[in-house]
Amino acid sequence: MTLVLGMLLDALFGEPKWLWTRAPHPAVLMGRLIGWCDHKFNHGEHKKLMGVLTVAELCIAALITGWIIQLVPGDLLDIIILTILLAQRSLVDHVQAVADALRLSLGDGRRSVAMIVGRDTKDMDTSDVARSAIESAAENLSDGVIAPIFWFAIAGLPGLLIYKITNTADSMIGYRTPKHAEFGWAAARFDDLLNLIPARLTALLIWTVTSRPHPKGILADAPLHRSPNAGWPEAAMAHGLDIALSGPRSYDGAIKDYPFVNGDAERSLGPDDIDRAVAVLWRTWALALGLACAAALLGAWS
Repeated sequence: MTLVLGMLLDALFGEPKWLWTRAPHPAVLMGRLIGWCDHKFNHGEHKKLMGVLTVAELCIAALITGWIIQLVPGDLLDIIILTILLAQRSLVDHVQAVADALRLSLGDGRRSVAMIVGRDTKDMDTSDVARSAIESAAENLSDGVIAPIFWFAIAGLPGLLIYKITNTADSMIGYRTPKHAEFGWAAARFDDLLNLIPARLTALLIWTVTSRPHPKGILADAPLHRSPNAGWPEAAMAHGLDIALSGPRSYDGAIKDYPFVNGDAERSLGPDDIDRAVAVLWRTWALALGLACAAALLGAWS
């Protein structure tokens, strides 16, 4: 029942500002540690090796931390940490905020979506803003909700902490830039490995709750994505809502000509489409919660 309670508490309370304005969020602490490692070890002639060793040491530290915490009697601490490290409510709030802002003005929508995506937003039109928010919803449903649930279910708190430290490292140093191409290689590849099953599981859950007749479109479009994992939930969301996602976008002033996912579907998007994506986030979460409840009941009976 630990997983079920953690999911419910996260969905109800999210990330209370009164707490995280007074104390550093665990993800922030992970980020500080990774930033220190980047500063300390990302130099010299053996950057890739140092990156591998850094990721290995971070994961060992996460495993030991999770194991020690699990030694504390009772499940309360596990539930609290799980609640903090899940991101369903936070994800929904951030994505819904883009729809609400876009209804006020295009400028408000651009400013809101800039908080959840890394691409250039100043020249986005309404469809670009909506598409970016929906893509972020799909990808972060996998990274921030389903993957943490999966790894907690598989390996308890150590599994969850290993996943979160790796995912945080990937988001900070896992880029193919001159600074991080070598040092961040291990973080990016290990994150790809840890998300291999959760990303496809997320696509399956989205496909289930959107009642699409056949997954062939998802199977065809997911491999087109630049990421080996993000394409799966994104393709599932695109086909589930019958809209086109991905496509060309700008990073640091340079246009990247990425192919559309479900390109023959509707490309003119707006805040109502973001609302529909938020509804899919909740239905997918509800299905995952139902599966967690079923697993808890089976475990209690066995």
